[in-house]
Amino acid sequence: MLLIPKDADLFFKLHKALMAFVNQKLAILPGIKTAQEFGLLSPDDRYKVSQALFSNLQLIEEFIGENPARLPDDELAIVHSWRHFVTGKFYVFRELKKYTVFLSSEKHPVAYGVLAMTTPFEEIVGSYLPVWIETTLLPFKDQIIYEGTLRKYPISFGPGIRRSLNEEFKKAKDAHGIVTSLPMSEEAPKAKKPPAKPRVKVKPKGKDDAAAETIYDLVDRFCRTHLNDEYAVLCRRLAEKLARKRPSPLASGKPETWACGIVRTIGWVNFLDDRASKPHMKLTAIDKAFGVGESTGQGKSMLIRKTLKIRSFDPQWTLPSRQGKNPLTWMLSVNGMMMDIRHAPREVQEVAFARGLIPYIPADQDSAGK
Repeated sequence: MLLIPKDADLFFKLHKALMAFVNQKLAILPGIKTAQEFGLLSPDDRYKVSQALFSNLQLIEEFIGENPARLPDDELAIVHSWRHFVTGKFYVFRELKKYTVFLSSEKHPVAYGVLAMTTPFEEIVGSYLPVWIETTLLPFKDQIIYEGTLRKYPISFGPGIRRSLNEEFKKAKDAHGIVTSLPMSEEAPKAKKPPAKPRVKVKPKGKDDAAAETIYDLVDRFCRTHLNDEYAVLCRRLAEKLARKRPSPLASGKPETWACGIVRTIGWVNFLDDRASKPHMKLTAIDKAFGVGESTGQGKSMLIRKTLKIRSFDPQWTLPSRQGKNPLTWMLSVNGMMMDIRHAPREVQEVAFARGLIPYIPADQDSAGK
């Protein structure tokens, strides 16, 4: 969706006048004195001036006070409203009939409905969404536009990140709706009353729950006695995942056999039987501790790995202390190709970290180590 042509012309007129004033005051680009000269600059040079403005907001008040372009009051009011800008990194997330949705890339994301000026966003960033960009959003006549310059990061997102963004978009809509004017209202949108649900009787704990609780206890006591808290947490998580399957496999067979298979599986992923590992323990010692035959313990572990598709070096089941050394932790799809994210630009690492795909930003660790 575009601004109507006369509004787009008005924006460019006001924006160029303000930016020429900012450039003169801060002496960013020598020799640029008029709005017309500013309009002929490259996008990179215009970006430098606009960023300088948003670090020196008092210049908006100075521009209005001096009014070098002799603007009428209604146009000065538009410039004054730009104090309510929002700048940062966004995902160009979805094209809708009335606007394009920009999703902020912050801890608590906000969805903004943004209009383009004279060129559709599809032509600017491409039609394959989402796209990660950096820009500034401005209010304009009860609408939101972008400041006229944006930086596009050459990153494509795989299915995992797109699912995560869809979830964050839903959360943003629930919290604020799609924001279409600035400053945004602090009030949350009125929630729709959910349809009445039939009352469901709570079932008492049955055989499945009792078996799972027994296995949780066996796993926890073994890990805290023979291994460590990291193993206890990860083994409990694996046991809970098996318990959630329907029907739960934990309901059949001896609890000791399942507990053995669970600890064996986490130990197998994390090379527990490697002498260099700390803690270190032979997998057959796990069988003996639970009173299970070696072939039975090994078979149960293989069944668990097959059921949950657990592989060697599986990042999901790697101990937190070993994540940094696990090569699969860092292998992600970037622009359709698998690569080690540790060798990607920091901006790419930030996206992966924000989506929970990597445990930390490698560039930060590298800087700290220098």
